[in-house]
Amino acid sequence: MSRICKDGFDKECIKEQREFFGIAYTQNILSGRWKYVILWYLKTKERRYSEIKAFLWDISQGSLTKQLRELETDGLINRKVFPEVPPRVEYSLTSKGEELIPIIDLMEEFGKKFGEQAD
Repeated sequence: MSRICKDGFDKECIKEQREFFGIAYTQNILSGRWKYVILWYLKTKERRYSEIKAFLWDISQGSLTKQLRELETDGLINRKVFPEVPPRVEYSLTSKGEELIPIIDLMEEFGKKFGEQAD
């Protein structure tokens, strides 16, 4: 089987392991401790950086900035800068990001169902 490298997937892997590629691609763009939660938080409306930071009170500024940049690079969120002083930045889901919401909703339901059960 082809390997996944830091730059993504080689063409052989995509072609020969199509089923695996779909799962691995989704996992790859959602890797990061906070990405699922950020997308879930943006599902109802656009949010300012300060709102996201307040919601994820335990995240460092550097980690939040990194996660937001990666989500933007992967085409899951939009970043809109308003020409004001001080600058205002809002984040919202792209159509690609919206496509992930049903998956995240299923994760939420799974967690509600099994999250507090003892083994």
